Amino acid sequence: MNLLFIGDVVGSPGRDMVKEFLPKLKEKFRPHLTIINGENAAGGRGITEKIYRQFLEQGAQAVTLGNHAWDNREIFEFIDKAKYLVRPANFPEGTPGQGLIFLKINNFEVAIINLQGRTFMNPIDCPFQKADELIATARKRTPFIFIDFHAEVTSEKQALGWYVDGKVSAVVGTHTHVQTADQRILPGGTAYLTDVGMTGPYDGILGMEREAVLKRFLTSLPVRFEVPKEGRAQLSAVNIELDPKTGLAKKITPILINDDHPFYS
Repeated sequence: MNLLFIGDVVGSPGRDMVKEFLPKLKEKFRPHLTIINGENAAGGRGITEKIYRQFLEQGAQAVTLGNHAWDNREIFEFIDKAKYLVRPANFPEGTPGQGLIFLKINNFEVAIINLQGRTFMNPIDCPFQKADELIATARKRTPFIFIDFHAEVTSEKQALGWYVDGKVSAVVGTHTHVQTADQRILPGGTAYLTDVGMTGPYDGILGMEREAVLKRFLTSLPVRFEVPKEGRAQLSAVNIELDPKTGLAKKITPILINDDHPFYS
């Protein structure tokens, strides 16, 4: 069982990279399941129904979100109808959408959970308690459980990884947009990566135009950040091989595609 996860797609440059390289990644890694984090896919702010459907048409089976899920107000018009869209589960009761979905892949059923951290982010419900609740629900049906943990702080991400080690297949972090080099399989068999990285502009700052970000740091004045429309791009992802009997991880392989790390089939 192979699982491919593509990190934080940012704007049209990120979407173009998915369109170009997802077929090549599928050919190389032969994933049974492909998941995309699309919370920045619409101009760097949220997601639209058209983009969500494009990801599915291009070969993703699920799309996860994060703290920018609500930035594009169109989401409120379709999220409750989007069966394969997963928003952070620890938003308060009554929030539209779903934080856990089940997918049937060949003879396997896979649970996908999206959680959001609280340190230096909006104070929502506890991700650790919500993880306990959703893992208990998921394990009644399947040992294949993937968690996208959308969080700011490395320590919070590591803490969740250790907290659920042996209970889930993988915990992969999103949100900070820079791929980390700490991929590992924890002692209990859970694959872990602090941040998978972003898919989008390569020469911006976290996917945004450099000049605006630099102005913000130099002046401390409010600046509107925009996604560069032109220039080089990158794709960040991770492939995880799971034991078909236990659902635990056997191998985790980060993927980084840009001009300094060309793709080799």
